[in-house]
Amino acid sequence: MKPSSLPPAIFLMGPTASGKTALAVQLAQAIGGEIISVDSALVYKGMDIGTAKPSNEERGGIPHHLIDILDPAEPYSTGRFRTQALALMAEIGRRKKIPILAGGTMLYFNALTHGLAELPDADPEVRARLDRELEKEGKEALYRRLSEIDLESAARIHPNDPQRIQRALEVYEISGRSLTSFFQRPGTPAIPYRIIRLMIAPMDRVRLHEIIAQRFLRMLEQGLVEEVEALYRRGDLTDKLPSIRAVGYRQVWAYLQGEYDYKTMIEKGIAATRQLAKRQFTWLRREADGFSYHTGEAELLRKVLADVKPRLGGYRGYASEA
Repeated sequence: MKPSSLPPAIFLMGPTASGKTALAVQLAQAIGGEIISVDSALVYKGMDIGTAKPSNEERGGIPHHLIDILDPAEPYSTGRFRTQALALMAEIGRRKKIPILAGGTMLYFNALTHGLAELPDADPEVRARLDRELEKEGKEALYRRLSEIDLESAARIHPNDPQRIQRALEVYEISGRSLTSFFQRPGTPAIPYRIIRLMIAPMDRVRLHEIIAQRFLRMLEQGLVEEVEALYRRGDLTDKLPSIRAVGYRQVWAYLQGEYDYKTMIEKGIAATRQLAKRQFTWLRREADGFSYHTGEAELLRKVLADVKPRLGGYRGYASEA
């Protein structure tokens, strides 16, 4: 498909619990769109409550892509997301629909807009040694080491994310270069779509923190512990897998392992979700050329459509339906 015939691509971004899912569905219904999930946890089957996976009713008859495509035992990479998302965008365009990419995994959005850095392949021996060092020295020691060799990556990676800390250290040990240096060089070309960026978030952090706490408690009422327990009892999953390291899941998993009590699990689950939102806000501050909205504001959809519709008129697929 030639770039001139491509539909615009709508990127709907926001922190966790900001109302992206509902707005994406309403927008898709209004303009003839299909939704591509930009979420590293929604790809997993059997992980519904803790990911706030939209039900069939909540999807409002709109096709949703990249949801329930993997077993939790399987890894999912940024590169795989990029390949699949681009293929889906092309398919949606051929159907004369508009791709709406909605979610909170900002690294995936970044991979689409800025391409991918060509990182060295993983080294099993280096990874095994870093696993031993993590077990012996703790994640704090590995994080301090990362801060010494790559301050920018240390600022970007949360101290409680040993998987990403280890990967950054692994890249350095294999190549002799910091992870940051790879992202400063040209990688995969950017996508050929005209992007319309929409950002939604509560008006202030205090309100978002309240929403996050309420939602986590609601997830527990809906059966989050039982959902994680079903995964725990499978016997083939560990807390080193990306699926189990998803926010909320790793805290309940630790509770099931007896690392702390139920009350502490709730506190840690809420705190981890708030930390995720903080990192998402950091990414969003870099997106200066988008439209911003507040969660729950009056006539939200009307305001979004007022910004979006004038930018769709040049696309023949939408114009023929308007």
